[in-house]
Amino acid sequence: NASTIETTPPATVAGLLVGAIYGLMCVGLALIFGVMRVINFAQGDFMMLGMYGAFYIFAALTAVFGVSGGVTPYVAILLTGPLLFIVGYAAHGLLISRVSGTRSARLDGDGHYAQLILTLGIALIVQNGALIAFGSQLISVRTSLSSAAWTVPFGDEIMLFVNQARGVAAVVSVAVIVALTLLISRSTLGKALRASADNPEAATYMGIDVARSHRLAFGLGVGVTAIAGGLLATTLPFQPFVGLDYVIVMYAGVVLGGMGSIGGAFLGGMTIGLVQQLSTLILPTQLQNLSLIHISEPTRHALL
Repeated sequence: NASTIETTPPATVAGLLVGAIYGLMCVGLALIFGVMRVINFAQGDFMMLGMYGAFYIFAALTAVFGVSGGVTPYVAILLTGPLLFIVGYAAHGLLISRVSGTRSARLDGDGHYAQLILTLGIALIVQNGALIAFGSQLISVRTSLSSAAWTVPFGDEIMLFVNQARGVAAVVSVAVIVALTLLISRSTLGKALRASADNPEAATYMGIDVARSHRLAFGLGVGVTAIAGGLLATTLPFQPFVGLDYVIVMYAGVVLGGMGSIGGAFLGGMTIGLVQQLSTLILPTQLQNLSLIHISEPTRHALL
């Protein structure tokens, strides 16, 4: 009917924009699973740390330079990536390495049971630590772009309103994924990561430090997902337990796109964003995640 025709294009555009951010967070998890075969249920909470990192770096930049609009919030978000890379690198060296790599061969279920318990424990510690440190109030990285929109004509009668913060976030997401893809496919580091993923034993014989490659992959995966969290924080409020809402989105996207595939994970995240937004045409907004039940079913089977 006429109402559906009018509401479908805006929902599709919103789904593509949100899906680009989902795709970026899925790529971070796909990088970790693709190289290390580690099931990381703390990934959503590392993303939450990225949100808080972006918020406080943005506040610091605003206080120092006195500029709160323009590119400042996105500079803060991109700076969060290296910061969370260090956090992820350290977390792998201190904890994750004990239940992954060659050590996992001595554990039941190739170490997956131990990985589940450890990463869930990390998630609980990060959540409650953030609650103590930051409080429970909802905050966001609000800029002038968050409440502004571009007007795009669609046909003769339909006018699309594209949120500027979501539009810029989608462009940044695509740029980060392109940069990451070039890093993985063209650089010496990327070749070492791919070799460590394909055949760790052969990579060791070729002089590649597989343990270091795993730490780098984990740090990169955490950093990329943190950037996605910062981009998401420009349009949605967050609190210390927000990671729980998105970890299922990440795993559903990774499974949809093929376990360990960076391009596939991005397309999987895009698909989830589209499904979520289009589902609001027939479901109340607060029930839009119900549309992920059938998408998430393969995730449960893939992880069990």
